[in-house]
Amino acid sequence: MNIPEHRKAIDKLDAQIIKLLNQRTEHVLEIGEIKLKAGEEIYAPHRERAVLQRLCKLNHGPITNESLRAIYREIMSSALSLEKSMTIAYLGPEATFTHQAAIRRFGASLRYSAQKTIADVFSEVSKNAADYGVVPIENSTEGVVTHTLDMFVDSSLKIVAQIILPIQHCLVSNWKREQIVKLYAHPQTLAQCRGWVQSHFPHVEIIETSSNARSAELAAKEKNSGAITGSLAAERYGVHILESDIQDNSANATRFLVLGRQCSPPTGKDRTSIMLSISHEVGALHKALAAFRRFKLNMTKIESRPNKRKAWEYFFFVDCEGHKDDRKVANAIAELEKQCNFVKVLGSYPNGD
Repeated sequence: MNIPEHRKAIDKLDAQIIKLLNQRTEHVLEIGEIKLKAGEEIYAPHRERAVLQRLCKLNHGPITNESLRAIYREIMSSALSLEKSMTIAYLGPEATFTHQAAIRRFGASLRYSAQKTIADVFSEVSKNAADYGVVPIENSTEGVVTHTLDMFVDSSLKIVAQIILPIQHCLVSNWKREQIVKLYAHPQTLAQCRGWVQSHFPHVEIIETSSNARSAELAAKEKNSGAITGSLAAERYGVHILESDIQDNSANATRFLVLGRQCSPPTGKDRTSIMLSISHEVGALHKALAAFRRFKLNMTKIESRPNKRKAWEYFFFVDCEGHKDDRKVANAIAELEKQCNFVKVLGSYPNGD
């Protein structure tokens, strides 16, 4: 075939694709009406995951699975926006990694609402000003975001999904590298790139900022300045990327939580997050955690936070494999309730991004 013939074939296929996409969307809208009448949540992370996995099994290329998922993420996002005027609150400002994670999960067709604090994200979802919230929970290099854990103590919100976002930091500037005398960076970003900065910019003035977006904004305005930030922030503020992937750890990633009101049903590959408190006595934690061993559950994480209502007492946050409705997990939770002063299931959700 020559080029005109290929283009004619593409035009014909595009017409078929548009027709099929609209037919698909009509089915999604009808499902949405049934869900709304039944009082169910429109967004279903368990179903989304199943669809994406099925599509990847059907894919034989040349489109990569990653590209196919991105395409269908936007198809799903478009359908969600037609089903309901959906708002996603996230820890702002715009163009931060949390914003990027939210778009990765929900696509570009929904309404996004940047919030100043993690508490504000919880508040927006709790008072129904937003349908879902996205907050950071831990970074593979710098560890847990303690304020997010603290918010779960008094909140009734559930964790309905998680997002694992590879964090790739960039050196950005509208000046040549040798002209940069000031470098803007968020403290955590700087910590993740400290070795690179010491090696490449040992004598520049480092100025800490409130966010990666703010770093990019200042670098765009200030003479002889640069920033360490993400590609989304660089694009948003029109700053050139001079070098990508400058983080010290190539496997650097941040885990984000999606906050909602209802847990997803079991998928067969889930994670459950639990908060508990125990008596202040010898062996209490060992006795409580024995429930996970007894029911052969893989405990993937444990963090402690001070109980701000009572000095020298702590809340423990535990993640384990499985869904709260699975028999083994339900039995372990029942055992924890016998051993602990307080047990709260924060959510069960698909394990993986």
